Amino acid sequence: ILPRLQRTQARMLVQLCLYIYCKCLWRFLKFALRKITGKCELQRICYSRKPGAQRTLKIESSLKSSRNELLQSAVITHMDDIERIVDNIMQLKKINPDTNPQFGISLQACLLQIVGYRTLIAEVERLRRDQYDSENPHHEETLLKLWTFLRPDVVLNGRVSKQWCEIGFQGEDPKTDFRGMGMLGLYNLVFFAEHDNTTARQVLFDSHQAKYRELTKEDVSKINAKEWEKKKFDQAIGFSFAIVGINITDLSYTLLVSGALKTHLYNVAPEAPSLFHFHKIFCYLMQQFHKFWIEEDPLDIMEFNRVREKFHQQIIKQLQNPDMTLCPRFAASENLMNL
Repeated sequence: ILPRLQRTQARMLVQLCLYIYCKCLWRFLKFALRKITGKCELQRICYSRKPGAQRTLKIESSLKSSRNELLQSAVITHMDDIERIVDNIMQLKKINPDTNPQFGISLQACLLQIVGYRTLIAEVERLRRDQYDSENPHHEETLLKLWTFLRPDVVLNGRVSKQWCEIGFQGEDPKTDFRGMGMLGLYNLVFFAEHDNTTARQVLFDSHQAKYRELTKEDVSKINAKEWEKKKFDQAIGFSFAIVGINITDLSYTLLVSGALKTHLYNVAPEAPSLFHFHKIFCYLMQQFHKFWIEEDPLDIMEFNRVREKFHQQIIKQLQNPDMTLCPRFAASENLMNL
């Protein structure tokens, strides 16, 4: 009992020290640095860190942790008010814009990224909640575009047709597959098929290739001969193209809402990130997941969730690097750069 009590007391002492440091020593240190350098914390961040995630993430953290309401509200302001907010911050911090012209420009760029990220989440959420409506001409036209981009040489026999299974939908009417991600899933697939058509059609082609598996001793121990005959030829190197696309949309959405994509978007978007950037992320993830699936070599489609989660964790780990970008290095990269 005594050692446990001592450990509890030690933890309480550590927590007390951290509290004192955060509330007193850290603020004193910031005050001292301001006096010594003649620059506030925001200035020091802008002048010492390179543009992109390294600078913007630090600015965002500083603003959120501030006790000043003006600074706290800067990260949730409207896009049209950013210029005014920057002027107010410079007045609050007594920063002369004539002698510090670069600070205002840098801070404004950071705020455009921060506020733009929140705006992008709202836009993506709106599209996710917009359910596919077969009575909506625009929805129907967008769906038919997907078929045209993926199967340009094949005529679609009808709006409701088993042919949709050829590009990876589950049934005769694709609208039922969009329920989870709404129109966001369809827009992502169409963007991929249109702007990275070579890669999209290659992934679709690969998904239809049968793959023979050699019978190993380990396999013999896990599965009987009759079942093996059913599994030794894997239809679809493993997966259905459209359904996987909707799943990868869900993954992209999760990364965005969790804040994990801030690293990438703050590095690639000079100002406010847009839906265009989100679509490009989807292109990258589709191509990378295709490679990852082949490398994992799952036994069958039943392992999809396991492979998807492993891929998810790999992407999150990559995004922990403040210099990381998810820029595609395949056919899409050249096409998208020219848009």
